[in-house]
Amino acid sequence: MLDLTFNSIANMKRNITLYLPIFALISFLTLGSCDRFLDSVPKDFLSPENYYENEEQINFALNGVYDVLGNRSMYGDVLISRMGTEADEGFYAVSTFRGPQVYDFSSSDPYVTNLWKILYDGINRANMVIGYIDKPELSSENRANILGQAKFLRAYYYFLLVSNWGSVPLITNISLPAENFNARQKSIDEIYAFITKELEEAEKLLPDAKTVGFGGRVTKSAAQGILARVYLHMAGHPLNDKTKYQDVLTWSSKLIDGGFHRLNSSYEDIFIKYARDEYDIQESIWEVEFWGNTAGPYREGGRVGVNTGISTTNTTIGNTYGFIQVTARLYNSYAEGDLRRDWAIAPWRYQNVGGVPQETNWQPWPTHTLYQRHVGKWRRKYELVTPKSTNDSPQNFPLLRFSDVLLMYAEAANELNSGPTSKAYEAINRVRRRGYGFDEFTANPLSDLTGLDYTSFFDELKKERSRELCFEALRKNDLIRWGVLQSTMTTIADDFQNGTDIFSSLRYGGLAASNVEEPKHLLLPIPAYEIGLKPYLQPNPGW
Repeated sequence: MLDLTFNSIANMKRNITLYLPIFALISFLTLGSCDRFLDSVPKDFLSPENYYENEEQINFALNGVYDVLGNRSMYGDVLISRMGTEADEGFYAVSTFRGPQVYDFSSSDPYVTNLWKILYDGINRANMVIGYIDKPELSSENRANILGQAKFLRAYYYFLLVSNWGSVPLITNISLPAENFNARQKSIDEIYAFITKELEEAEKLLPDAKTVGFGGRVTKSAAQGILARVYLHMAGHPLNDKTKYQDVLTWSSKLIDGGFHRLNSSYEDIFIKYARDEYDIQESIWEVEFWGNTAGPYREGGRVGVNTGISTTNTTIGNTYGFIQVTARLYNSYAEGDLRRDWAIAPWRYQNVGGVPQETNWQPWPTHTLYQRHVGKWRRKYELVTPKSTNDSPQNFPLLRFSDVLLMYAEAANELNSGPTSKAYEAINRVRRRGYGFDEFTANPLSDLTGLDYTSFFDELKKERSRELCFEALRKNDLIRWGVLQSTMTTIADDFQNGTDIFSSLRYGGLAASNVEEPKHLLLPIPAYEIGLKPYLQPNPGW
C-alpha cells in the first residue's frame, strides 16, 4: 500500500499559503475571495499583464483554484455539515435551527449565496490559469499538467453548480463581474456536456496517481472516477439518460482494471490517515487538504471532526461540537459483523470521570438512545498537530474513494443488464468484504451478496452506499438522482414523530425530513442577489 506521511508532503501543502500577492488580481476579477486569506492584504496590485510571467507564478495561481475546495462555504465547513448531511443518515442536533440543514430557508440564505459565489470565484480563478497558460515559459509536460488540473477543477465546480442549482450561467472566459450582467442560464444538458468534455480533456493531460503520490492533487485516476460520478448523475434525475450507465462502466473500469487502486484493508485506517495527514492514494484517490492548527499566520484548517465528530470540550482530545447525530435507519442498516458500523457511528460517548473525559461505551444499546449517537468517522484524538485548535482541524476530507468507484460500477452494471452481473457482484462484494474485515478478493459467505434480482440488488446497493460512504457529502444527491428524496425523507419523518426508540426531546430531529417538498428542494434557489443583479436569470421551481 502506498502511503505518504506529513513530513514527506508538508511542503506541498504549505505552497497553498504562499500565493497571497495574487489575491489582489483574483479579487479584482471575481466577486469574492477565500476567507482564509482576507486577513493578509497584498502591498502591490497585480494585473494579468504583469503576472503569469513564470512557472512559479502560474503554479501559485493554480493553488488559488485548489484553495476554493477548503473554503468555509465549501468543504471547509458548509458542505460537510450544514448542506451535506440533510438526508437519511443523520440530523442537525440543534432544536431551534433554521437553514438548509432543515429545509427551512429562502433564496437569501447566506450559506446558499456564499456557496454560489465561491464556486464562480473558483471558476474564474481557473479561467485565468487556462487563459494565461501559454504566457510563461514551461516544459510541455508541466504546461499540460497545469492545464489539466485547471480544467478538471473548473469542471468539478460546474458539476457542483449543476447538481445543486440545475441550469446556471456557463462562463468560460476571464471576465469582470460587470461583464456578466447579461448572463443567461444554460440548460442542464449543456452544462453536463461542458463538464464531461472538460474532464475527458483533463484526463488526457493529467499524470497518473502513482506518479503524483498523494491525494491532494488531481490525477488521471481522479478524472476517471469523477467522470464516472458525473455520468451516474446524468443517468438519473433530472436527465434520466440511461445510456450514460455505459459511460459509468467505461470510466470506472479504467480504475478497477488498471491494477493500481485497491481498498485499504482496514476501514477505520482510512479515516485515521485523514486525521494524521497520511496519504493512501490507492484507496483515497482525491481529497481536500487541510493543514495546521491556526497557530501561524495562515488559516489552512477546516472543520472536519470539529462539527461532525464525537462531542467533547476537551482540548487534548480536540474540541468537537458534535452537531450531527445519526438516525436509527443508518444504524439498523448494518448487519452484525459489519465493522464499519462502530466506526461510522460512535459506539461510545465522552463522559467526565474525575474531571477526565473517558470513552464510555453505549453498549448494550438501550433502544431509546439510538438517536443520541454521534458521527464517528472523524475522530480528533488521532490528530498529530498540537496544540489542537478549538474551531479548526488539520483532517483531510475525501472527495473520491476507490470504494465509491466499485459501487458506481456495480450500480451501472445492474442497470445496464436488468440485473447484477458477476462483475457487479464482485465490485460490491469487495467493498462488503473489507467492511467485515475480510480480504477484498476472497469470496466469503458471511459478507457476500448472491442470488439477487435487479430490484433486490438495487435496494442493497442503495443501502451499501450509505453504509460505506455516510457523511461524505454524497447521500442527498444520491437520493435525488434515484428519485426517492421525498419518499425517503417522509419515512424518516415518521420514524422521528412516531417511533418508540427515541426520546421525545429529540423528535425535532425529524424537522428536516418533514420539511422536504418536491420539486422545490430538488434544487437550491438561485440566490436573490443574483436575480436582482442579472435580469435574465430565472428562479428555480418553487422558489
